[in-house]
Amino acid sequence: MAGERTLAFRRWKRPAASAGRTVRTPLGPIGIDAVEAIDPAAVSEAEAREAGYRDLADLQAMFDAQQGTCYRIRLHYAGPDDRPNPGDQATITPVERADLQQRLERLDAKSPTGPWTGTTLDAIAAHPGLVSTRLAELLGRERFALKADIRKLKALGLTESLDVGYRLSTRGESWRKG
Repeated sequence: MAGERTLAFRRWKRPAASAGRTVRTPLGPIGIDAVEAIDPAAVSEAEAREAGYRDLADLQAMFDAQQGTCYRIRLHYAGPDDRPNPGDQATITPVERADLQQRLERLDAKSPTGPWTGTTLDAIAAHPGLVSTRLAELLGRERFALKADIRKLKALGLTESLDVGYRLSTRGESWRKG
């Protein structure tokens, strides 16, 4: 938020951000200025520190622990997020409920492993704050795939990220109550 971080590095199978877009984060919106595929060996010690890593070895360890193409991302704080958080919505209208049901059904239908939205919401409700590794074990899922799916539920306003684990949002609780 202070503008101290203008650089990030990620390793993705396909880019998860693109220049000109804004990404909503817990700290507020982040504007993406540039996304560039890079050779990880070309990153300097200064760039690693600029991106918030202790040193180049820490950044390289992150790259080594993941698969995919390495990216350099130029970014900036895009100001306070004044959009309402859908997760704070306690009441779901019948039209919103039908739309949400349709979206969840589409997520389930697209999944190569079958329906997952209901069981994931149930598990989060039963185990708020459970670390993602344990939640993945409980659901018989791969951790990173589960986390990606939970981000989809969060985008619908149904879950919230905690320092450790997740919980249902106010909207998520309303959804489950029917």
